[in-house]
Amino acid sequence: MHQFNYRRGGDNRNFSRTDDLRINFQIRVPQIRLSKDDEQLGIVSTDYGRQLADEAGLDLVEVVPNANPPICKIMDYGKFKYEKKIKEKESAKKQREAQTQHKEIRLRPSIAQADIDTKMNQARKFLQEGCKVQFVVMFKGRERQHQENGMVVIQRILDGLRDDCAIDVPPKYEGSKIVCCIGSKLRG
Repeated sequence: MHQFNYRRGGDNRNFSRTDDLRINFQIRVPQIRLSKDDEQLGIVSTDYGRQLADEAGLDLVEVVPNANPPICKIMDYGKFKYEKKIKEKESAKKQREAQTQHKEIRLRPSIAQADIDTKMNQARKFLQEGCKVQFVVMFKGRERQHQENGMVVIQRILDGLRDDCAIDVPPKYEGSKIVCCIGSKLRG
């Protein structure tokens, strides 16, 4: 009959996670290259490294597991993980801020002037936020026979936003729609 292992979490012997570093008793090699506070202590036994870490009230952390012997540091592992997490959040935030967002405003060729004004105000708001705005005039049915009406709508919008925007992609026909992309003049 087969026995089942009901232990939750297991033990440190089958360490295979690649996202975390090995610490303390998870380090199973006989010798390590040890450093503490940017001071090289040389090649020592793993037990001696654990003893030094325990005396200092810190953890023995394997920072370069593929080296021969592995490179370990004596440090506060909880603090190290926390600082690493904060750095990752900051870099992700900077990366998101660096990406410019594109906002799309859809129109029809039979749109009224009051609605055009509303769409222009919406575009100004997006431009002030640093986004690029893409206008799309969509044609359906018989509207396709009079695509010049769509170009007139786009031209009205561009004339109204002349002071606030720079044209990134001039109006062009793409199948059954006209597309135009604008960006803020301030971004250059």
